[in-house]
Amino acid sequence: MQRLQSSGNKIHFVSLGCARNLVDTEVMLGILLKAGYEVTESVKAADYLVVNTCGFLASARQESCDTIESLFSEKKKSAKVIVAGCMVQKHKEELKEQFPHVHYYLGSGDMEKILEAVSSSQQGEAVTSARSYLEWGEVPRQVSTPKNYAYLKIAEGCAKQCAFCIIPKIKGPLRSKSQEQVLKEFDALLSQGVHEVILIAQDLGDFGKERKEKGALENLVREMLKREKDFWLRFLYLYPDEISEEMIELMASDPRICAYLDMPIQHIDNAMLKAMRRKTSREQIISTIQNLRQKLPNVVIRTSLMVGFPGETDAQFEELVRFVQEHPLDNVGIFKYSLEEESPSAKMSGHLPDDVKQERYERLAAAQMKVVRQHNRKYIGKRLKVIIEGYHPDSPYLMRGRFFGQCPEIDGQVIINDGRLVDAFGKFYEVEITDVADYDLIGGVVAAKKSSRPLSLVHG
Repeated sequence: MQRLQSSGNKIHFVSLGCARNLVDTEVMLGILLKAGYEVTESVKAADYLVVNTCGFLASARQESCDTIESLFSEKKKSAKVIVAGCMVQKHKEELKEQFPHVHYYLGSGDMEKILEAVSSSQQGEAVTSARSYLEWGEVPRQVSTPKNYAYLKIAEGCAKQCAFCIIPKIKGPLRSKSQEQVLKEFDALLSQGVHEVILIAQDLGDFGKERKEKGALENLVREMLKREKDFWLRFLYLYPDEISEEMIELMASDPRICAYLDMPIQHIDNAMLKAMRRKTSREQIISTIQNLRQKLPNVVIRTSLMVGFPGETDAQFEELVRFVQEHPLDNVGIFKYSLEEESPSAKMSGHLPDDVKQERYERLAAAQMKVVRQHNRKYIGKRLKVIIEGYHPDSPYLMRGRFFGQCPEIDGQVIINDGRLVDAFGKFYEVEITDVADYDLIGGVVAAKKSSRPLSLVHG
């Protein structure tokens, strides 16, 4: 590949949406770095500004447009703006109308053409029918997360047909990497010093199913565990119907697998679940939670719940509130139903007004917060292995870290109020928890830890 010789080669990246998008952004970043471009955090210093958009919900599309508009208002006159990703795939013409001076558009399946986009002397686009992008070993990737963790995308697209979701229309059908390729990327991340590898896909449990492979995810994890290295392995996302006994046994067998699951359930009322075209029932969801709690006593469970789906009655919503009270979960993301025109639910009757959705959102959030405040008190007086990641943004006298039950960027953190024993960030320390603040835990470092294996809860 010919390296860039001239000046004017500074790139500024903005990645919006999910961690899967972030991996795509890292691929574009890797391609450009290999070609001799430089990355800058300054919008005004950049010669090229790349936005990887999200198009999942109306709010995400608005954020994408706001970001593009902001870049145009801040950039220097000669800089070029390149817009890529999911929103381009589905709403390219709207973007072109709103932003006629965008230099280049890249579809969600065309990330490897980023060099063509920045080097083009004229406005253009590369938006093919490929709706999702899976990077392979020969394509460079520059990990942009802190050095202690990284995401590993094992599949793209979706085999589910949930009534409220347009991801299959944006990203296309399920496509999984081969086990060989995933292991190659896994080894590469470990060799770079990454301590925590987060497996991501729209649904990890569907990995390999388009190839009719049985137990593909469990087989992949077994192969990963053959590596005689210390690491954390984390799963995003596993649906309730995909959490097999085999997977639970694997999680219990090796402490390098974080006792953590992001298990989207959306609702608990059977009629709502059926209307949403979910594959599980109330009884199956509760049984799965109870099974996980029994066999993995320290397991941390995260889920997502939706309020205001078309036809949701007061009684069905109250059932959802009772569920979070009677079956406490560690982390809950709550979403208000968003009408997406191409989703099956758009044609359903019984759409609820925004004020009803907002009121239900606030009530469920308040009920969950009350549960979390009580639920997290179980950690007080106990010691956790925590990776200290840096100073707390609110104070130079505090530090921040995570234990195995906290996923980067989406969950709470451990606030360190006594870090006298900390000699470096990105290392593991034993922290005694003394208090809680909503989703965050508070404590002081009592010892450094030599191993990066997750520590089970132990009494101090």
